Amino acid sequence: MINRRSLMAYTAAAAATVSVAGRAMAQLAAQPMRIVFPFTAGGSGDALARLLADKLRIGLDQPVLVDNRTGAAGRIGVQAVKSAAPDGKTLLLTPIAPVAVYQHVYRDLGYDPIKDLMPISQVSTMDFALAVGPSLPVKSVKELVAWCKANPAQANYGTPGAGTLPHFFMVLVGQAAGIDLQHVSYKGSAGAIADLAGGQLPMVLSTTPDLMSLHKAGKIRVIATSGTARSPFLPDVPTFIESGYKIQGDTWYGMFAPAGTPVEVIKRLSDILIAALKTPELRDKLSNLGLQPTGTSAEELRTILQRDSAAWAPAVAASGFKPEN
Repeated sequence: MINRRSLMAYTAAAAATVSVAGRAMAQLAAQPMRIVFPFTAGGSGDALARLLADKLRIGLDQPVLVDNRTGAAGRIGVQAVKSAAPDGKTLLLTPIAPVAVYQHVYRDLGYDPIKDLMPISQVSTMDFALAVGPSLPVKSVKELVAWCKANPAQANYGTPGAGTLPHFFMVLVGQAAGIDLQHVSYKGSAGAIADLAGGQLPMVLSTTPDLMSLHKAGKIRVIATSGTARSPFLPDVPTFIESGYKIQGDTWYGMFAPAGTPVEVIKRLSDILIAALKTPELRDKLSNLGLQPTGTSAEELRTILQRDSAAWAPAVAASGFKPEN
């Protein structure tokens, strides 16, 4: 039998434990949430991270910070999230490459995107676009293919860099069209597009937002986009599929958490993001960045991740790209 004094002591100890746990939970809730963006500040992805941080701040009623954890083409940021506590306080906003493509590129990636991360939501997509210079006498992909066959020594294309998705996508273009294209790698899209507009390069593949303003100004000519449907930003431009070439691909941004994060936390975060991405205000802001808002469930993003990882593997292998580190 438990005497009265023992019962009182037990009750006091239990109350103290509950109080400590309650304070710990309150302290955890008060700690800022971090969204790790594994690239530098200033671009459209960074702007997206800050817009989503604000929506999560409102939805969760707590501070949400953006942490630009740069280096190793995004791998350092992903590794930081992998190693974080699975308490819902550290999230990852990343483009497709570090989680769906790099496992086919790097021998020692340092993380397994499927095992080490939990999908929350795909938040936006972005098409690629193929543009030619103003002096090139072509207005379609078929005309470009014919020009490349007639001028094989000049069949050079620029991309934002070796080992990027535009590089791998142009491997698919060359395969589909039966032409041998030579890759010219730049450090970012700006240099490639400047050379394109200046006539030093016949063609460039980059993202639609990178190219659409110069296309509309008549300084370059976008002849195809990479989606399954025409880009809402370039509705006058056909897709590769419409042009007669069965190739498709895009890039996207997704939100992830460390493996082991409670399912109910993932669901809450996903619900907040899905609701926010349906609002006209956020959709307009993403449109201004050249992004097409989506907002998927966690399971839908998991399916997209696995599908796209399998889809990009052959292009990576065919490119022959070998990273230096």
